[in-house]
Amino acid sequence: MDPAIGDRHGIVELKKLTGPQAGSMKYDLLTALGVAGLHGSPTLQTSLMRLSAMVTARYNWRLDEISIGQTELARLWAVNERTVKREMKRLTQDGWMICVRPGVRGRVGAYRLNYARIYENTQPCWAAVGPDFADRMEEMSGARRVVKVDFKASAANVVPLSPVPEGATGWAAVARRLQHGHPEMYESWFAKLKEGPERAGELNLVAPNAFVAGYIATHLLQFVQEAVVLEAKASQNPAPRVVLSCV
Repeated sequence: MDPAIGDRHGIVELKKLTGPQAGSMKYDLLTALGVAGLHGSPTLQTSLMRLSAMVTARYNWRLDEISIGQTELARLWAVNERTVKREMKRLTQDGWMICVRPGVRGRVGAYRLNYARIYENTQPCWAAVGPDFADRMEEMSGARRVVKVDFKASAANVVPLSPVPEGATGWAAVARRLQHGHPEMYESWFAKLKEGPERAGELNLVAPNAFVAGYIATHLLQFVQEAVVLEAKASQNPAPRVVLSCV
């Protein structure tokens, strides 16, 4: 991978779960995790119970991350440190959490909830809580407004491309590359992004909601990064750092 592209998750910033409704949203998120665990296998039930306990006890919502040592986590979960290592590996590999800073000697690692994957994995269980809960979760995740992508659809079924002007710069130039290289993904996802405030060395992109931002960050970011690097090389400028947030 080109070093200018960087880590798949390391250069992405998602807007934190804050605001007037943040308290109820966090409560619903934890409810979704608990119910998904109860409807899953014994292994999943244990994993999500541990995740919920860790989030409830130590998640820093202001920074949108958790940083906790293995010894402390072992005490919280009533397990040994080897089990902690296995569980954290499982939670990240299965996509429930994203490692934002790996732990090294003398420094504790940091993790962030992967909201897009949590919404995706728990959605089949929302109705079990009740229709009001399902409605809130659909609204919070943006599921009602997201277009399902069929990446195998033929070119004949592709929606006509939104116009991107020739000679564009910044996000418009990157968007043009994405539009021509990945037309289906562009119309369904990348076209939803708007360029945010201009900052030196950064390309700030704003998604319409947390679900779209999370999905792009988790599944499609590499295409944005590659287009950014190609555009930077074409213009003989340094590749900017991609910062993704949501409204």
